[in-house]
Amino acid sequence: MPLSEYEQRVLAQMEQHLRDADPGLEKSLTSKGRIDVKKLSIGILATIVGLGILVAGVATTQVWLGIVGFVVMLAGVLFATTQSGGREKVRRPEPRRSGGFMDRQQERWEKRQGDHS
Repeated sequence: MPLSEYEQRVLAQMEQHLRDADPGLEKSLTSKGRIDVKKLSIGILATIVGLGILVAGVATTQVWLGIVGFVVMLAGVLFATTQSGGREKVRRPEPRRSGGFMDRQQERWEKRQGDHS
């Protein structure tokens, strides 16, 4: 069942209010997940090196070398799979004190409730 024109307008107003309230939200929801090939390659390489160190630690029966290999492997996987932390800080605008979207919706709701009583 399609939305009525009124419902579409209200939905558009709500979307606009969310964009105004939190500009970073729209960016985080619409951004495509790009694969950083360089970061992925370094992570895979570190994982392989860590696996080699782990196997060398097991082969030589040196526990500390196996632990180091496991830590290097774990760091490589984490590096390859996490997103870059280079997010810029977004200044949030001051909330509007009067006549905001939610205030108008509350007034409309109260008006409707008064009409039906």
